[in-house]
Amino acid sequence: MPDGGTTERATNDRTTHDRTTQDKVRILWAYARPHKAVLVVALILGALGTAAELVTPLVTKAVLDGLETSASLRTPITILGILLVAGTVMGLVQGIMLGTLAERIILAARTGLVRHLLHARVPEVTSRAPGELVTRVTSDTLLIREATTSSVVNFVNGIIGLVGAIVLMAYLDAVLLGVTVVVLLIAGISVVALMPRLSKAQQEAQEHVGALGGRLEGVVRALRTVKSARAESRETDRVSGHAEASARSGIRAVKLENVSWTITGVAVNLAVMLLLGVGAWRVSTDAITVSTLVAFLLYVFQLMMPVMLLTMSLTSLQSGLAAAARIADVEEMELETDDVASAGGTPRPGPDVPADADAPPVLRLHEVTYRYAGSDVAAAPALDGVSLDVPRRGHTAIVGPSGAGKTTIMSLLLRFLGPDEGRVELDGLPYAQLTTDEIRSRIAYVEQDTPIVPGTLRENLAYAAPDATDAEIWAAVDALRLSQRVAALPDGLDTEVSASQLSGGERQRVAVARALVARPDILLLDEATAQLDGLTEAALAGAIREVASTGAVVTIAHRISTVIDADQIVLLERGRVRAVGQHTELLERDELYRELVAALRLDTSVAAPAA
Repeated sequence: MPDGGTTERATNDRTTHDRTTQDKVRILWAYARPHKAVLVVALILGALGTAAELVTPLVTKAVLDGLETSASLRTPITILGILLVAGTVMGLVQGIMLGTLAERIILAARTGLVRHLLHARVPEVTSRAPGELVTRVTSDTLLIREATTSSVVNFVNGIIGLVGAIVLMAYLDAVLLGVTVVVLLIAGISVVALMPRLSKAQQEAQEHVGALGGRLEGVVRALRTVKSARAESRETDRVSGHAEASARSGIRAVKLENVSWTITGVAVNLAVMLLLGVGAWRVSTDAITVSTLVAFLLYVFQLMMPVMLLTMSLTSLQSGLAAAARIADVEEMELETDDVASAGGTPRPGPDVPADADAPPVLRLHEVTYRYAGSDVAAAPALDGVSLDVPRRGHTAIVGPSGAGKTTIMSLLLRFLGPDEGRVELDGLPYAQLTTDEIRSRIAYVEQDTPIVPGTLRENLAYAAPDATDAEIWAAVDALRLSQRVAALPDGLDTEVSASQLSGGERQRVAVARALVARPDILLLDEATAQLDGLTEAALAGAIREVASTGAVVTIAHRISTVIDADQIVLLERGRVRAVGQHTELLERDELYRELVAALRLDTSVAAPAA
């Protein structure tokens, strides 16, 4: 049976373009929902501020009417002052609340995305460009902020202002209101018609920014290769191509935004012109007073703000919806089998097994078959019915031609992948019965690329064992011949390091030392000697022997000096186990092993016997 929970490897082919507006709104609301109380208060303050603005023309009308009758203006002027102060204070408080809320939403979005990315299954993350993922965590979350705070409040304020103004305008004069509504309806229909095109342009602009980040990140990582190949201009053109495409989409969005705002402004100005003519006629027929016309015109001018707010909130909402769809792609990455909340729990300790020949294997692959997602169904799987025992103590080396399945086995042992058929066991328990944390707490891993984690050298060395003592760290440093390099650093172990500061061999030694500090039950080494000199490789061989005396060591290597003394060598070919034995045994009885040794000059000291 396949390993439970890890065989589901169907890729999510749904793109951001496939999502409905309802889907995107639901995603946006998920970010705003935890802050409902703050949003409600902000909306109430906005409504009160808008109400204060709506009352102002009526009070102005009262002032004008008072001038005609020589009545006292103290009361209406006092009301105008109170409205001004109240509106200003409420606007200030609302602005601070919304700004604070926006930052909290950004924080929640970014931390949530980072948590999801780091807990997602390895193939889900590695199938995407790192730069693009960074863009989604950084720039896309800014668009989420605007769409979930300012856009919502502006939209509600705009609706209240628009509806309130129309109601009061109807109270003042229905004829003038009819003229205004006709003009605004025509403008509104025109603006709404532009929204789908605006949304598409903004979404395309963000997608090109993501592609730009992905390409640039890859180019910077391979900068030495780029320069040695004199490809600076070519890569500049490629990265600039994404920037230009984003700019074209952005310019198209800007044009559509400004067209929508211009339509809105023209509509309001046209309404004013028509109202002046119709209003003058109404005044001349004594249908309305001059003060009524002035108050009505004030409401028309007030309409400019809510209409502009509605337009801006809609355009900002379109950007947020596009960003929400891109962020949702990250949030839909399949997580590892364990629930995120369970990570960091106390793992079950490994069994206390006596060191004898009859001790059961610590790791076992039983009839494991694995095929990478997206591979040709007709092609052979990466692993095909592989069975393999890793003794509890000793050194197991895995060798074979490129593509034989060596790294796939490592990924299965670390539960980066799950088998399609068969099972992987730790201490006799199928992986399906263990949490990922329980599995990985027993294993230290040195990957082929030997990355340096951002931080100090001490943090890198103690990365898998944060509570390691200085003595344990220095023991690993000495074992890998890093003492002189550490002494040369400005702050020793507390020096901030990056991949560019250390040579390939130094990074490799740091990675192996990191694994040794963790004092693992199982040590996995993937091409850990590729960039080491002879002396350092000899030191590593000694460290491997020391670990293998108390635990299990599994190595992948193309240099025979690393595996010649292995307790067992597993020879893979085309996803199957071809042979298992020690170096001299395989030289004697396996032609492929002899060819590997001869072709790669792996062992010049041991002559291959005649076939």
